[in-house]
Amino acid sequence: MNINDLRSIATVGSFVVFVSILFWTWKKRNSRDFKEAANLPFVEDVKPVKHKKIVAKKGKRT
Repeated sequence: MNINDLRSIATVGSFVVFVSILFWTWKKRNSRDFKEAANLPFVEDVKPVKHKKIVAKKGKRT
């Protein structure tokens, strides 16, 4: 087995993974999840987040 055989195996393996990902994304079962994920940036928060101010306590250094 030489380097060209390994390159061929890696190419075929990569192609199979690519086609598998394409098949997974185009399934009807997953379309609802992907539509929800696509709209996440447009959803507004119900409550705005309030940041607490952190105050250092004064103490004695020893």
